Amino acid sequence: MKGFVALLLTLTIAGPASAAQCGWPAWDSYRQALVSPDGRVIDPSTEQQVTTSEGQGYGLFFALLANDRTTFARLLRWTQDNLAGGDLSRRLPAWQWGRDKDGHWQVLDPNNASDADLWIAYSLLEAGRLWRQPGYEKLGLDLLWLSAAHSVRPLPGLGLMLLPGGQGFDNANGWRLNPSYLPPQLLARFALVAPIWGELASNTQRLLMEGAPQGFAPDWLLWQRGQGWAVDNVTGAKGSYDAIRVYLWLGMLAEDAPGRSELLKHFQPMAQMTARLGAVPERLDTHSGADSGKGPVGFSAALLPMLASVSDGADILNAQRERLHREPPAPDAYYNRSLLLFGQGWDERRYRFDRNGRLLPVWAPACKK
Repeated sequence: MKGFVALLLTLTIAGPASAAQCGWPAWDSYRQALVSPDGRVIDPSTEQQVTTSEGQGYGLFFALLANDRTTFARLLRWTQDNLAGGDLSRRLPAWQWGRDKDGHWQVLDPNNASDADLWIAYSLLEAGRLWRQPGYEKLGLDLLWLSAAHSVRPLPGLGLMLLPGGQGFDNANGWRLNPSYLPPQLLARFALVAPIWGELASNTQRLLMEGAPQGFAPDWLLWQRGQGWAVDNVTGAKGSYDAIRVYLWLGMLAEDAPGRSELLKHFQPMAQMTARLGAVPERLDTHSGADSGKGPVGFSAALLPMLASVSDGADILNAQRERLHREPPAPDAYYNRSLLLFGQGWDERRYRFDRNGRLLPVWAPACKK
């Protein structure tokens, strides 16, 4: 109990920008630019004005962090009505919705995206706990078990693993997996619900360690029967816009989370490369370590939590913080702005996760105008 109280006290101490300030300006800006009045997170940079289940999941999480119950309810209602046929307890959300070639607004791809399913389920479970809303918690549990039924598979030689979606990720070559779809915090929280999620968490640590032998996370991996890990036959050994989230999730692990020290040590090459280059690379060959391009500003935000764990990383950490102020993402940059809220929000001490993946938000008071 003393450790828990100490953590909460630590979160209230002013960091690079204290969470004790009024509200959360970055969330207010995100909501105004990207969230429609009826509750859908829009990627306005796309011709089809796409909404994804990922965006809805992130939006729900950010609304919970901001203690914004009204927007949370709107996001949930839109997600359920438009992506899940009106009932998230019975149908996983379709991963993509938008305007088709004939100008109709509808589901564009009905397949689920399992990372989005997990973020939505997690946000519901934690909203139920933190806001004392049993209805949210029940819906989160229903969605979690739907996700398990559709996307969790026993892979020979590996054990239980989460496929990126219910369809299209297993074939004669093996099983395609996405490391960024498996935030350890979420799996730890789900392990409080049922042991199978603890088994999945253990297998995920193996995936993260063995699937990145040089300490650079790939966007995609292939697991082959009787052979183990192989380079993905679609994307190759590239680590870029998907993989950046692996470093984000690991950097945000609680200090006493199982496996944290081992994981952060294993992925230190990314922090070292960023220090050497002065910026987060946009693309990496995860086998050779060859880099190309300078990552967008969202990449800098995503790496803040991991850089904060580096004993001699103060200079590069401050350089990435400065970049966020000097080069803010464009208003229509959905993905960059999402990474910003995750990484900068954590860096501003607006939230933490405990060792079991439960959310510890620091809700800033609303200020009178």
